[in-house]
Amino acid sequence: MRYEKGAYHMTDQERARKEILDLVRDYCDKYHNQKKDFQEGDRIPYASRVYDGDEMVNLVDSALEFWLTSGHWTDQFEKGLADLLGVRYAALVNSGSSANLLAFMTLTSPLLGDRRVKRGDEVITVAAGFPTTVTPMIQYGAVPVFVDVTIPQYNIDVTKLEEALSGKTRAVMIAHTLGNPFDLKAVKDFCTKHGLWLVEDNCDALCSRYEIDGEMKYTGTIGDIGTSSFYPPHHMTMGEGGAVYTDNPLLARIAKSFRDWGRDCVCPPGQDDTCHHRFDGQYGELPAGYDHKYVYSHFGYNLKATDMQAAVGCAQLEKMPGFADRRRHNHARLKAALKGLEDCYILPEACENSDPDWFGFLITCREGVDRNKVVPYVEAHGVQTRMLFAGNLIKHPCFDEMRKSGEGYRVVGSLETTDRIMRDTFWVGVYPGMTDEKIDYMAQVLRDAVKA
Repeated sequence: MRYEKGAYHMTDQERARKEILDLVRDYCDKYHNQKKDFQEGDRIPYASRVYDGDEMVNLVDSALEFWLTSGHWTDQFEKGLADLLGVRYAALVNSGSSANLLAFMTLTSPLLGDRRVKRGDEVITVAAGFPTTVTPMIQYGAVPVFVDVTIPQYNIDVTKLEEALSGKTRAVMIAHTLGNPFDLKAVKDFCTKHGLWLVEDNCDALCSRYEIDGEMKYTGTIGDIGTSSFYPPHHMTMGEGGAVYTDNPLLARIAKSFRDWGRDCVCPPGQDDTCHHRFDGQYGELPAGYDHKYVYSHFGYNLKATDMQAAVGCAQLEKMPGFADRRRHNHARLKAALKGLEDCYILPEACENSDPDWFGFLITCREGVDRNKVVPYVEAHGVQTRMLFAGNLIKHPCFDEMRKSGEGYRVVGSLETTDRIMRDTFWVGVYPGMTDEKIDYMAQVLRDAVKA
């Protein structure tokens, strides 16, 4: 390469680009993908990025284009994700939390008529999970209705659904916990029976599968809307990022409107008048012929990701089958290695009729085993741990005002199991970068922790 002033423009652009990208791949191979042997005591994170030169080359390739905002890489990623999951529509956003916000707000659109979620309406969910599954409801003014979960699946207790139902219920919005699908048959049947929307928070379960009506389908595609996160610890990464996907064309249109400032126009960024009706419409009380690019049908946001993120995601999508296989392998190996400790730990079990793409390995300490002793021991021996996110979300400071007032949410039953998870449960990783040696070492540490 020649970088000196006045010389670069003489180099053929395509050749220059190839030289740059070849150097990037060499750099990644030399400085990012050097493998080192595992030594006992080396830090084992609960999750980490797994990538190679493909991701870095795509990233730099998109940077050389300098389009920066959503463009052809985004189009390629959205199509690739939709094809992977077997749905018609996918919308890339800037995080999994934004995906949950977008999915929920889609249900509030006036375009849905009598089925729209209005302020004061209720949404059935769980408190044993990540807060941004619930946050959009509260911020909009809907009422989350919290139902207990079960151990060892750590998902919603479907026997409580009818009890949670009221005349104000409009939707169910829950996550597949750490990759383990919830009982989609029971939840889907409940929603169909009562005319409710079902939003699957699939942020921790990309490529998990569930058999329903004799067909094995990906989680996130069985309800009305699914969401994903592409934060570094998740099943695939683009640094920050997320997605909303659906088979429903109206929901897809609404979601993209909310994502793109709430606008009515469907022209891609940088394009004008693809519908050939930019200046001949009548909208609201605007003057006839007002520029359709600046007509807003929703109170929306800008939740788009960049093309550089999408470029990384395109390379990651190609690796998803291998990632999923390795996660399943790691989870099965760890569970087999902990056999015989069932009197100390409750080990995770997959939901019936499911094939989880595990995000992590959940462990609940049995009576007489103190999590507050086990976790520090495990961490001190180099194995990173995590709680099941909020544990019980309504115990957190963000709920202080609502707890005092007794308004803004509703609880069904005692949330007894949720509270137990808050006290006794933790998890370790099974991400695809883990080797068998690391899995076996983690198992030994977990064994030693209850002997210490």
